[in-house]
Amino acid sequence: MTRKSRFKAAGRNDLWFAGACLIGLVVWGVASQADAQTATGPSSPSIAWNVAATSDYVFRGVSQTEEDAAISGGVDLTSRTLYAGAWASNVAFPGDPDTNAEIDLYAGIRPEFAGWNWDFGAVGYFYTGQPGGADYDYVEAKVAASRAFGPATLGGAVYWSPDFFGAAEDEATYVEANAAFSPAEKWTVSGAVGHQFLSSDFDYTTWNLGAAYQLTDTLALDLRYHDTDEHDFGQIYESRAVASLKAVF
Repeated sequence: MTRKSRFKAAGRNDLWFAGACLIGLVVWGVASQADAQTATGPSSPSIAWNVAATSDYVFRGVSQTEEDAAISGGVDLTSRTLYAGAWASNVAFPGDPDTNAEIDLYAGIRPEFAGWNWDFGAVGYFYTGQPGGADYDYVEAKVAASRAFGPATLGGAVYWSPDFFGAAEDEATYVEANAAFSPAEKWTVSGAVGHQFLSSDFDYTTWNLGAAYQLTDTLALDLRYHDTDEHDFGQIYESRAVASLKAVF
């Protein structure tokens, strides 16, 4: 049994929670849109597409592809403060030859107040080909904030799930502090420190540090180091350097 398969109950509380969060956010967003349009006139939504290739898909310090390469793509719809999107990548978990892809669906609101940019949202994670009883699918509520200080940006985020990934009925909270700095044109240095809390005994801390270079208006290269403090959980929790190439258009 993999460590990931220890997480999450066999029930479908996550789907009910996802639906409630997404419906609530959409209703709130539509109301906010209507108020804003009444005051300032209509605004057309924007659509952005992204594709990426990476040497290893790492999520919160843990390899999601058994340290192999990944190809991903997604789409984002934004209208004033309201956003929604979808993203997908290949995945591979130790001891699981069947699960082959992750599909994320998300929506939220990004208002600005008190001098900070906020993000209130929900993310659903769904996996194709998962074996019977694995029950990987789950959802998280998200609250994040960031603020620019000259060339630097500081931020933080909290994610909460009532029924996390796997088969152990874990309530989970992930807390992260992050920062980014632009030392020169086209360069961004960034890093983050986070801690995954679980209602079982599998908490761990993770961190990453890297630099991105904007090759063109749409294409960027990112080189990043990831690590966790729980290498005993398995090889996918060990340190690794990752190279990613991402296009947004």
